[in-house]
Amino acid sequence: MAEENFYDIYSQSLTKHDEELCGDKVKFTKGDKKSIIVLSDGLGSGVKANILATLTTEMLITMLAADLPLKEVIETIAGTLPRCKIRKIAYATFTIITIDNSTSKFKVINFDNPPIFLFKKGVIQKVEAKTEVILDKKISYCEGYLERGDFLAAISDGVLYAGLGKTMNFGWGWENIAKFIETIFLTATTNCRDVVEKVMAETRRLYCNHIGDDASFVGVYVRQPKPLMIFTGPPLDPSTDEEYAEKLLSFPGRKVICGGTTGNIVASYMGETIEIEIDTMTRELPPIGKLKGIDLVTEGILTISKTKELLQNCECDITRLPNTRNSATLLAKEILEADSIYFLVGQQINDFYQNPLLPKNISIRRSLIEDLVKLLREHQKDVIVEYC
Repeated sequence: MAEENFYDIYSQSLTKHDEELCGDKVKFTKGDKKSIIVLSDGLGSGVKANILATLTTEMLITMLAADLPLKEVIETIAGTLPRCKIRKIAYATFTIITIDNSTSKFKVINFDNPPIFLFKKGVIQKVEAKTEVILDKKISYCEGYLERGDFLAAISDGVLYAGLGKTMNFGWGWENIAKFIETIFLTATTNCRDVVEKVMAETRRLYCNHIGDDASFVGVYVRQPKPLMIFTGPPLDPSTDEEYAEKLLSFPGRKVICGGTTGNIVASYMGETIEIEIDTMTRELPPIGKLKGIDLVTEGILTISKTKELLQNCECDITRLPNTRNSATLLAKEILEADSIYFLVGQQINDFYQNPLLPKNISIRRSLIEDLVKLLREHQKDVIVEYC
């Protein structure tokens, strides 16, 4: 939760026309020490290409996460991937980006994919790449350091050749893509998703909505982190109420309270009163509240339960959240807009919400939070839980 650089990673793929599965695969993981991004392009399209790209990506992620030496990783993959006898090319190509979280040093390993893009202050940079032959395969390497505001990206051939035979003789082209991204950075772009979606929208346009080849774009944008603290449930020991109220108020990020008793604890500590916004009440959910210095105040159990349901239904994609203003949609939005979430969970049990089928030492609130945390971690959210 410290004030460090945040690596905002986002990807999007377009599937070739008349195919059910995309022949590209993108996967990334964020560990304590390093972040790993892999883009693989399977030969051809459809199911076979999808399987080849998925296997390549999974193998690379697994070996890199296990801290195997890069040369050993490349030798394993290069020795595993066969070559097409007719076209004399590998069955899957790949780009690997690793970032040291403490030093911001990045390394790129590229096998037969287009060169990566590096932007500093919105301007494309020339990156010197070295080539090495491993098991008769040419592997290119480059490295450098990322600073806040930098953008690093990788693409598959499908993006590069968008427009081929239609609006352009040789497709969109690397240099034109770079110029297009530079124009995006002329606006107040503050996240990776904005850049990726605009590039892929232009790719789709150049294909005239008839995608000629699987196309993938993955980027990482270095920015200030957006932390969130959610305080829900009164502490087990009432004598610590003020301690945890102060912990919330001094948190360096957005602040949310879920629960009437929890809200009253913080309001009392501040000497303030919670105001209720009646127009946000629905048949299923109580209204939200307003409290000075707090970004969102909601009811507890019902709101958290509904929020978990919303996040499951939208698969943690903020663009798929319902366009309604109630406690659950507002809480879901706070969670999805945050990079890291710190849950402060009081363990004092409200008998009204206690499930008689659960052991007495486990509350519905705790069970809900555990389910929510599991869901968020599955979608690459950095989550910390403190019980009090």
